[in-house]
Amino acid sequence: MAETLHIPDADAAWLAPHLPSGSGSAVQSVKTQNRPFVTLTFATSLDSSLSLAPGVRTRLSGPESKAMTHHLRRHHAAILVGVGTVIADDPGLNCRMDGADLDAQPRPVVLDPRGRWNFTEHSKVFEFARAGKGLAPYILVGEAGINPERQAILEAHGGKFILLRSRETEPRFDWPSILAALHAENLHSVMIEGGAQVINSLLHPDYQQLVDTVIVTVAPTWLGRGGVVVSPDRVRRSDGTPVPAARLNGVAWHQFGEDMPQRPAALHSPGAVSKLLGLGRELSFVVTMEQAAEANPA
Repeated sequence: MAETLHIPDADAAWLAPHLPSGSGSAVQSVKTQNRPFVTLTFATSLDSSLSLAPGVRTRLSGPESKAMTHHLRRHHAAILVGVGTVIADDPGLNCRMDGADLDAQPRPVVLDPRGRWNFTEHSKVFEFARAGKGLAPYILVGEAGINPERQAILEAHGGKFILLRSRETEPRFDWPSILAALHAENLHSVMIEGGAQVINSLLHPDYQQLVDTVIVTVAPTWLGRGGVVVSPDRVRRSDGTPVPAARLNGVAWHQFGEDMPQRPAALHSPGAVSKLLGLGRELSFVVTMEQAAEANPA
Protein backbone atom coordinates (compact mmCIF):
# COMPACT_ATOMS: atom_id res chain seq x y z
CA MET A 1 0.00 0.00 0.00
CA ALA A 2 1.20 3.53 -0.74
CA GLU A 3 3.07 5.46 1.93
CA THR A 4 1.35 7.85 4.30
CA LEU A 5 2.09 11.56 4.02
CA HIS A 6 2.62 14.38 6.50
CA ILE A 7 2.35 18.14 6.10
CA PRO A 8 4.36 20.50 8.34
CA ASP A 9 2.31 22.53 10.82
CA ALA A 10 3.37 25.82 9.19
CA ASP A 11 2.10 24.71 5.78
CA ALA A 12 -1.18 23.49 7.26
CA ALA A 13 -1.66 26.79 9.09
CA TRP A 14 -1.08 28.75 5.88
CA LEU A 15 -3.78 26.74 4.09
CA ALA A 16 -6.32 26.78 6.93
CA PRO A 17 -8.23 30.01 6.07
CA HIS A 18 -8.78 28.79 2.51
CA LEU A 19 -10.28 25.41 3.39
CA PRO A 20 -14.05 24.76 3.33
CA SER A 21 -13.98 24.78 7.14
CA GLY A 22 -11.94 27.98 7.27
CA SER A 23 -12.87 31.59 7.92
CA GLY A 24 -12.07 33.21 4.55
CA SER A 25 -14.61 35.38 2.75
CA ALA A 26 -15.21 32.78 0.05
CA VAL A 27 -15.92 30.16 2.71
CA GLN A 28 -18.50 32.39 4.36
CA SER A 29 -20.24 33.50 1.17
CA VAL A 30 -20.74 30.01 -0.23
CA LYS A 31 -22.71 28.98 2.86
CA THR A 32 -25.64 31.01 1.52
CA GLN A 33 -25.58 29.30 -1.90
CA ASN A 34 -27.19 26.05 -2.95
CA ARG A 35 -23.96 24.39 -4.06
CA PRO A 36 -20.74 22.98 -2.62
CA PHE A 37 -17.68 25.03 -1.80
CA VAL A 38 -15.45 24.69 -4.88
CA THR A 39 -11.66 24.49 -4.77
CA LEU A 40 -9.85 24.28 -8.10
CA THR A 41 -6.32 22.93 -7.76
CA PHE A 42 -3.68 21.76 -10.19
CA ALA A 43 0.07 21.76 -10.86
CA THR A 44 1.41 23.58 -13.88
CA SER A 45 4.69 24.41 -15.55
CA LEU A 46 5.92 27.96 -16.06
CA ASP A 47 4.33 27.89 -19.52
CA SER A 48 0.94 26.89 -18.06
CA SER A 49 1.07 23.25 -19.18
CA LEU A 50 -0.22 20.28 -17.21
CA SER A 51 1.64 17.68 -19.25
CA LEU A 52 3.94 17.28 -22.23
CA ALA A 53 1.17 15.89 -24.42
CA PRO A 54 -2.34 14.42 -24.06
CA GLY A 55 -2.22 11.14 -22.18
CA VAL A 56 1.45 11.56 -21.20
CA ARG A 57 2.02 11.45 -17.45
CA THR A 58 4.27 14.37 -16.55
CA ARG A 59 5.65 14.79 -13.04
CA LEU A 60 5.42 18.42 -11.97
CA SER A 61 4.87 18.38 -8.21
CA GLY A 62 7.34 17.26 -5.56
CA PRO A 63 6.81 15.53 -2.20
CA GLU A 64 5.90 18.70 -0.30
CA SER A 65 3.17 19.81 -2.70
CA LYS A 66 1.99 16.20 -2.95
CA ALA A 67 1.45 16.23 0.80
CA MET A 68 -0.42 19.52 0.40
CA THR A 69 -2.75 17.91 -2.15
CA HIS A 70 -3.59 15.06 0.20
CA HIS A 71 -4.07 17.51 3.08
CA LEU A 72 -6.58 19.36 0.91
CA ARG A 73 -8.34 16.11 0.06
CA ARG A 74 -8.75 15.39 3.75
CA HIS A 75 -10.61 18.69 4.17
CA HIS A 76 -13.03 18.27 1.25
CA ALA A 77 -16.09 16.07 1.06
CA ALA A 78 -15.36 15.13 -2.56
CA ILE A 79 -12.60 15.21 -5.15
CA LEU A 80 -13.56 15.47 -8.81
CA VAL A 81 -11.72 14.45 -11.97
CA GLY A 82 -12.65 13.87 -15.58
CA VAL A 83 -12.85 10.49 -17.26
CA GLY A 84 -9.64 11.12 -19.19
CA THR A 85 -7.70 11.26 -15.93
CA VAL A 86 -8.97 7.93 -14.61
CA ILE A 87 -8.42 6.21 -17.95
CA ALA A 88 -4.86 7.51 -18.28
CA ASP A 89 -3.68 7.27 -14.66
CA ASP A 90 -5.81 4.71 -12.78
CA PRO A 91 -5.62 6.96 -9.69
CA GLY A 92 -6.49 5.91 -6.16
CA LEU A 93 -8.41 9.16 -5.49
CA ASN A 94 -8.00 8.88 -1.74
CA CYS A 95 -6.28 10.73 1.11
CA ARG A 96 -3.00 9.28 2.34
CA MET A 97 -2.34 11.70 5.19
CA ASP A 98 -1.03 10.17 8.38
CA GLY A 99 -4.00 9.40 10.63
CA ALA A 100 -6.64 9.71 7.90
CA ASP A 101 -9.11 6.94 8.65
CA LEU A 102 -12.11 6.04 6.49
CA ASP A 103 -14.18 8.89 7.93
CA ALA A 104 -11.56 11.34 6.65
CA GLN A 105 -11.67 10.04 3.08
CA PRO A 106 -13.19 12.21 0.34
CA ARG A 107 -15.74 10.82 -2.07
CA PRO A 108 -14.22 10.43 -5.55
CA VAL A 109 -16.40 11.91 -8.30
CA VAL A 110 -15.75 11.15 -11.97
CA LEU A 111 -17.30 13.03 -14.89
CA ASP A 112 -18.02 10.43 -17.58
CA PRO A 113 -20.88 11.63 -19.82
CA ARG A 114 -20.51 8.82 -22.38
CA GLY A 115 -19.61 5.97 -20.03
CA ARG A 116 -16.04 5.63 -21.34
CA TRP A 117 -14.42 4.42 -18.11
CA ASN A 118 -14.18 0.64 -18.44
CA PHE A 119 -13.20 0.05 -14.82
CA THR A 120 -12.97 -3.32 -13.11
CA GLU A 121 -12.81 -4.44 -9.50
CA HIS A 122 -9.03 -4.30 -9.89
CA SER A 123 -8.99 -0.57 -10.63
CA LYS A 124 -6.98 1.14 -7.92
CA VAL A 125 -9.89 3.15 -6.50
CA PHE A 126 -11.81 -0.07 -5.79
CA GLU A 127 -8.78 -1.80 -4.31
CA PHE A 128 -8.44 1.10 -1.88
CA ALA A 129 -12.16 0.92 -1.09
CA ARG A 130 -11.92 -2.80 -0.27
CA ALA A 131 -8.90 -2.14 1.94
CA GLY A 132 -10.73 0.59 3.86
CA LYS A 133 -8.27 3.19 2.53
CA GLY A 134 -10.73 5.14 0.40
CA LEU A 135 -14.28 5.39 -0.89
CA ALA A 136 -15.79 4.06 -4.08
CA PRO A 137 -16.58 6.73 -6.67
CA TYR A 138 -19.76 8.44 -7.68
CA ILE A 139 -19.72 8.56 -11.48
CA LEU A 140 -21.75 11.23 -13.26
CA VAL A 141 -22.96 9.75 -16.54
CA GLY A 142 -25.34 10.51 -19.39
CA GLU A 143 -28.37 8.42 -20.28
CA ALA A 144 -26.39 5.96 -22.41
CA GLY A 145 -23.47 5.68 -20.00
CA ILE A 146 -24.76 3.14 -17.46
CA ASN A 147 -23.40 -0.37 -17.93
CA PRO A 148 -25.12 -3.01 -15.73
CA GLU A 149 -21.94 -5.00 -15.10
CA ARG A 150 -19.99 -1.93 -14.04
CA GLN A 151 -22.97 -0.71 -12.02
CA ALA A 152 -22.81 -3.93 -10.00
CA ILE A 153 -19.11 -3.37 -9.25
CA LEU A 154 -19.79 0.22 -8.21
CA GLU A 155 -22.65 -0.58 -5.89
CA ALA A 156 -20.86 -3.55 -4.33
CA HIS A 157 -18.14 -1.14 -3.19
CA GLY A 158 -20.49 1.63 -2.03
CA GLY A 159 -20.36 3.80 -5.15
CA LYS A 160 -23.01 4.57 -7.73
CA PHE A 161 -23.85 6.13 -11.06
CA ILE A 162 -25.54 9.53 -10.99
CA LEU A 163 -27.52 10.31 -14.12
CA LEU A 164 -27.18 13.79 -15.61
CA ARG A 165 -28.33 15.28 -18.88
CA SER A 166 -25.47 16.44 -21.09
CA ARG A 167 -25.52 19.51 -23.30
CA GLU A 168 -27.58 19.17 -26.44
CA THR A 169 -24.68 20.12 -28.73
CA GLU A 170 -21.89 18.05 -27.12
CA PRO A 171 -21.46 15.21 -24.61
CA ARG A 172 -20.56 17.41 -21.65
CA PHE A 173 -22.29 18.45 -18.45
CA ASP A 174 -22.76 22.05 -17.40
CA TRP A 175 -21.22 23.03 -14.09
CA PRO A 176 -24.38 24.22 -12.31
CA SER A 177 -25.89 20.77 -12.91
CA ILE A 178 -22.73 19.03 -11.68
CA LEU A 179 -22.57 21.07 -8.49
CA ALA A 180 -26.30 20.72 -7.86
CA ALA A 181 -25.95 16.93 -8.13
CA LEU A 182 -23.12 16.92 -5.59
CA HIS A 183 -25.07 19.17 -3.24
CA ALA A 184 -28.02 16.77 -3.49
CA GLU A 185 -25.69 13.98 -2.31
CA ASN A 186 -24.76 16.08 0.76
CA LEU A 187 -21.27 16.71 -0.61
CA HIS A 188 -20.82 20.26 0.59
CA SER A 189 -17.27 20.82 -0.64
CA VAL A 190 -15.46 19.58 -3.72
CA MET A 191 -11.83 19.72 -4.80
CA ILE A 192 -11.56 19.77 -8.60
CA GLU A 193 -8.23 18.32 -9.72
CA GLY A 194 -8.42 17.93 -13.50
CA GLY A 195 -7.63 17.05 -16.16
CA ALA A 196 -7.17 19.90 -18.59
CA GLN A 197 -10.60 19.70 -20.25
CA VAL A 198 -12.32 19.78 -16.87
CA ILE A 199 -10.23 22.72 -15.64
CA ASN A 200 -10.58 24.71 -18.85
CA SER A 201 -14.34 24.18 -18.91
CA LEU A 202 -14.61 25.46 -15.34
CA LEU A 203 -12.54 28.51 -16.28
CA HIS A 204 -15.00 29.42 -19.03
CA PRO A 205 -16.40 32.92 -18.39
CA ASP A 206 -19.87 31.43 -17.82
CA TYR A 207 -18.64 29.35 -14.86
CA GLN A 208 -15.76 31.22 -13.23
CA GLN A 209 -18.05 32.65 -10.56
CA LEU A 210 -18.62 29.09 -9.29
CA VAL A 211 -14.99 28.77 -8.17
CA ASP A 212 -14.32 29.86 -4.59
CA THR A 213 -10.61 29.13 -4.23
CA VAL A 214 -7.83 28.35 -6.71
CA ILE A 215 -4.71 26.58 -5.48
CA VAL A 216 -2.01 26.31 -8.12
CA THR A 217 1.42 24.72 -7.82
CA VAL A 218 3.90 26.22 -10.28
CA ALA A 219 6.82 23.94 -11.04
CA PRO A 220 10.15 25.56 -11.92
CA THR A 221 10.22 24.21 -15.46
CA TRP A 222 9.05 24.95 -18.99
CA LEU A 223 7.54 21.98 -20.82
CA GLY A 224 7.72 23.66 -24.22
CA ARG A 225 5.21 24.21 -26.97
CA GLY A 226 2.69 21.49 -27.68
CA GLY A 227 1.90 20.75 -24.05
CA VAL A 228 -1.58 20.40 -22.55
CA VAL A 229 -2.30 24.00 -21.58
CA VAL A 230 -4.64 25.42 -18.94
CA SER A 231 -6.15 28.73 -20.01
CA PRO A 232 -9.61 30.33 -20.11
CA ASP A 233 -11.16 31.00 -23.50
CA ARG A 234 -10.38 34.36 -25.06
CA VAL A 235 -12.88 37.08 -24.19
CA ARG A 236 -13.58 39.99 -26.55
CA ARG A 237 -15.57 43.18 -26.43
CA SER A 238 -18.43 43.74 -28.85
CA ASP A 239 -15.97 45.44 -31.24
CA GLY A 240 -13.69 42.39 -31.24
CA THR A 241 -11.02 43.84 -28.96
CA PRO A 242 -9.53 41.15 -26.67
CA VAL A 243 -9.71 41.73 -22.92
CA PRO A 244 -8.45 39.72 -19.92
CA ALA A 245 -10.58 36.62 -19.39
CA ALA A 246 -10.39 36.59 -15.59
CA ARG A 247 -8.59 38.14 -12.69
CA LEU A 248 -7.50 36.50 -9.48
CA ASN A 249 -7.68 38.39 -6.20
CA GLY A 250 -6.55 37.76 -2.65
CA VAL A 251 -3.36 36.12 -3.93
CA ALA A 252 -1.11 34.49 -1.32
CA TRP A 253 2.18 32.78 -2.21
CA HIS A 254 3.84 29.98 -0.29
CA GLN A 255 6.86 27.78 -0.86
CA PHE A 256 6.41 24.11 -0.05
CA GLY A 257 9.88 22.88 0.76
CA GLU A 258 13.13 24.62 1.55
CA ASP A 259 14.60 28.04 0.79
CA MET A 260 11.49 30.08 0.12
CA PRO A 261 12.41 33.76 -0.38
CA GLN A 262 11.28 35.54 2.78
CA ARG A 263 8.89 37.98 1.10
CA PRO A 264 6.62 37.20 -1.86
CA ALA A 265 7.48 40.64 -3.25
CA ALA A 266 10.89 39.24 -4.14
CA LEU A 267 9.26 37.36 -6.97
CA HIS A 268 8.69 40.68 -8.73
CA SER A 269 12.27 41.87 -8.39
CA PRO A 270 15.01 41.51 -11.04
CA GLY A 271 16.54 38.05 -10.96
CA ALA A 272 13.68 36.54 -9.00
CA VAL A 273 12.83 34.04 -11.73
CA SER A 274 16.37 32.71 -11.91
CA LYS A 275 16.45 32.45 -8.12
CA LEU A 276 13.23 30.47 -8.09
CA LEU A 277 14.42 28.13 -10.82
CA GLY A 278 17.67 27.58 -9.02
CA LEU A 279 15.81 26.40 -5.93
CA GLY A 280 14.27 23.51 -7.83
CA ARG A 281 11.18 23.74 -5.63
CA GLU A 282 7.49 24.22 -6.33
CA LEU A 283 5.70 27.43 -5.54
CA SER A 284 2.00 27.35 -4.68
CA PHE A 285 -0.42 30.23 -4.50
CA VAL A 286 -3.96 30.53 -3.24
CA VAL A 287 -6.46 32.99 -4.67
CA THR A 288 -10.15 33.61 -4.83
CA MET A 289 -11.70 33.80 -8.25
CA GLU A 290 -13.03 37.07 -9.60
CA GLN A 291 -14.12 37.94 -13.11
CA ALA A 292 -12.31 41.00 -14.35
CA ALA A 293 -14.65 43.94 -14.83
CA GLU A 294 -13.44 44.42 -18.38
CA ALA A 295 -13.93 40.73 -19.16
CA ASN A 296 -17.64 41.24 -19.81
CA PRO A 297 -18.01 42.45 -23.42
CA ALA A 298 -19.98 45.65 -23.77
